[in-house]
Formats: sequence, C-alpha cells, structure tokens
Amino acid sequence: MSLRRGVVAAGHPVTANAAAEILADGGNAFDAALAALFASCVAEPVLASLGGGGFLLSAQPHGAPLLYDFFTQTPRRKRPPESVDFFPIIADFGTVQQEFHIGLGSIATPGIIKGAFQINRELGRMPMREIIRPACEAARTGVTVNALQHYINELIAPILESTPAALALHATEAHPDRFAASGETVHHKAMAESFEALASEGDALFYLGEMGRLLTDQCQQHGGYLSRDDLAHYRVEKRPPLALGYHDAKLFTNPAPSVGGTLIAFTLALLEREALGGERAGALPHLLKIGRAQQLTQQLRRSARIDENLTEGVSRKILTSGYLESYRQTMARHSACSRGTTQISVADAAGNIASMTLSNGEGCGFVLPGTGIMLNNMLGEEDINPHGFHQWPEDRRIASMMSPTLMTTARGDFIATGSGGSNRIRSAILQVLVNLVDFGMSIADAVEFPRLHLEGETLNLEHAANDEERLEFGKHFSEVHFWPEKNLFFGGAHTVMRNSKGIVSGCGDSRRGGVSVTV
Repeated sequence: MSLRRGVVAAGHPVTANAAAEILADGGNAFDAALAALFASCVAEPVLASLGGGGFLLSAQPHGAPLLYDFFTQTPRRKRPPESVDFFPIIADFGTVQQEFHIGLGSIATPGIIKGAFQINRELGRMPMREIIRPACEAARTGVTVNALQHYINELIAPILESTPAALALHATEAHPDRFAASGETVHHKAMAESFEALASEGDALFYLGEMGRLLTDQCQQHGGYLSRDDLAHYRVEKRPPLALGYHDAKLFTNPAPSVGGTLIAFTLALLEREALGGERAGALPHLLKIGRAQQLTQQLRRSARIDENLTEGVSRKILTSGYLESYRQTMARHSACSRGTTQISVADAAGNIASMTLSNGEGCGFVLPGTGIMLNNMLGEEDINPHGFHQWPEDRRIASMMSPTLMTTARGDFIATGSGGSNRIRSAILQVLVNLVDFGMSIADAVEFPRLHLEGETLNLEHAANDEERLEFGKHFSEVHFWPEKNLFFGGAHTVMRNSKGIVSGCGDSRRGGVSVTV
C-alpha cells in the first residue's frame, strides 16, 4: 500500500483509529502518537493511564533521533514504611502467578501528562484540543470490551476490585458491581472531562494545580509518599538514544538509566557473530542461540548490578570492552551445543517516525476522584525494585525495561517497534529485530513468529517441539515451559516500517490485540 498520510500500529482498534484520524486531518506522526496515547487510556485502561509514565523515541527527516523520557520518578522524601498504604495481591496468569504491590504507597511521580504536553509543544503540529478529540469521543460513546481486555481484567482482578472507583473503570452503567463482559460497552465520561480540562489549562493543572493537589493531599493523609514538591519538580528528560550497529542495520533504543535498551543491545551484540541467517527460523539451533544469549544477558545483569549501576558510561563500557568479548567467547563455546504496558508506533508521509511505550504498572487501585485516572504502582513493581520495596533512592528516575526502538537498514527501511510485557519487553523486541535483519521476514511475519523468553531459570517457548528437541532444551536450561499457543506473556511488539520508496507496512501484535491502520 502506498504512503499517503502514514501508518500506525497499536494495541486496540480505538487506539489505532485515533492516531489514523489525526493523520488524516493533517497531523504528523507525533500528533498521531499523542492521540493514540489518550485513546489508549480509554480503550486499554489497564495498560495505559495518565497516572503512569513512558518514553517516546522520535526521528525526523533531518536530525538525529531523540528520546523523550517521561517515565515515573521516585518521591523526593520517604516516610516510615509502617505508615504507608502498601499491600500485595496475586495475579494469576493460569500457568504462572505473580505478586504485585498496590495502594497509595506504591505510586511514583507520574510523567505522562508532562511528557505529552512537552512533545506537543516541541514536535507537534496540531493543538492539544484537536489531538484529544478522538479519545474524548470514544470515552463518551463507549468502548466495547473485547475478549483480550476482559481476559486482562480477570488477570489483575484483585487490583481492579480493590476499590469501588477502580472497578467502576471496567464496569457498565447498568452493572457497576462487576467487570463488563466481552461485548458489553464501558463509558468513561469523567476521563473525557479530565482530558478536556488538561487541554484547556495545560499540564500545570496536574503538576501545580487542583488536579495534582487532590492527588498529593490523598497521599499525605492516607499513606502515600507523593507531595506537592514531587509534582512541582518533575521534569521530562531528553537524551540521545543508545545506538548500535547490527550487521547492515543500525539500532536506536532507550539509553541509560533505563535498563531494557542496554540489555537488548548487549544481546544483539552477542548474536551478531552467530550467523543466525544461516539457520532455519524456528529450528533448534536458532532457538538455542537466542536462549543462550538471553541467559548470558541475564548473567550480566546480575553480575554487573545493572539495575542500580547503569549510567551512560557503564552502558558504553559494557558494549565496547572486554565485558562483551568475554561473553561472546562464552556464547561461542555453547552455541554449537545448543507488565501492564502498551506500545504505539507511527510513521508519516513527511518522514517522521515515533515509537512510544507507555505503562501504568498494573495500577495501584486508587483513582483520582472525578477524573477517571488510575495512578501507577511503580513503587510496588518487583521487576523495577530489585533490592526490595521501600529501598529506592529518593528523587531518581526509575529504571525501566521499556524500550521504544527505531532501526534503519542498508536498504533505507525505517522501522519503529517496541513492546509491553515487563521483563519480556526486551526479548520480544530482540526477536522481532532478528526476524527482520537475519531472516528477512516481512513486518507481519517478524511480529507474529513464535517467541521464546528466559524468565529466571525457566525458558518459555511458543514454539512447538518434538521429543528429541524437548530433550535437547532440557540439557541447556534447568526448566523449560512450552506454551500451547501465543500469549500476551510474550509481549506486544506493535511495529511499523517506512521503506526508501515511501511504502509503509505495519503489524499490531495479535498477542495483545494489536491492529495496524494505514491512512
């Protein structure tokens, strides 16, 4: 399909169509990404909220790619943990259970609102009141709950049932005492009103004004950490992305202090000498090499204490020093034998490209009264609090696995990708890139191809395997779990591409209900 206005890939039809509507009205890729951001809060309220944080990796026709970091920040002051509203819940994924902590004490300083308005001022073409319009229309008209959204609601039911306001975000007007069933319609009128108030008054309404005071007063009175000082001092950080060559392609991804981009780059650097293109995609040698590279990356993460020590200098050292060479040698010796997040990717006709990843954690259960905005639970996420809860350093940007990623190829293709899925983010992105570069797959095939992921000591695979292959996997990994079909556990890598001739393609990852729309 030829490029007219652009292409978007996202996690829900309402999200993707909001971006497509803005592209059709003359907005650029960044306007469209922001429209999708607001719409995702309406259509994917477990995965996206103005109470969370995120990243945008942007590229324009002239100039280097630039990363906007509007992820969450730890509070500037602690209080005694025994005075904090903070408690565990268990999410049941069927084959895996995972503990999360929620309550007012799990809220980190949100960044999405500040990020959206700064991106609009610096990169956008349309006023915010136009950008939010599709989301507001969807919120008032109502969104029909699909099977995936209902399934996600059931996974984290203990969070959504923890307060009446949280349940109301996922219930119909006729049945406010239960989740909406698949096929029922949920309305978000308060959310639409809060979007319109923000568009009228700007981000100061949240960071300096009444909306923020409502949040911080609740926190100070009922066991949260956040203060007015936290909101007033929050800043969006702009950074050059981490860049890495991989064969004839060039990768741009989330730099330090976020963790995911560096780990993706390290794993790709290990794989570059492994000649994956000479293997059959999905065959045992291919899968063993990917699994072993993930195993070594996990080893590096632990031994180098990446989560607490990562800086730009450390990232550069890991990718250029003896660290990398020693791990490559280990890889070579073995190869022959061998979380609530959503992604928005947009490319436009002018050559702008946007990869935006958003997260609210799983939500803390607290909904800001009158707004429809659930706050994040980033201080209760084990993945990003590796040294224990309440042990975070004060006033620091939280390290994240979120890794919005761009890639250029020698042919002149420009690709935007990223994923949700907590620890699975980096493995999903890694495998989409390998599928594109090493195996020459189309965007759709690269995104939909079965994945694997090493979580702790367990290798998880969507790939089918015969008895001999299962035995071989067991020789290299202490635990191996074969998933019977594709699952949102393995992320949602919504991806778009604009080639040198201006032809676009995209794929919304079916694991997370993704869709792609070309305008």
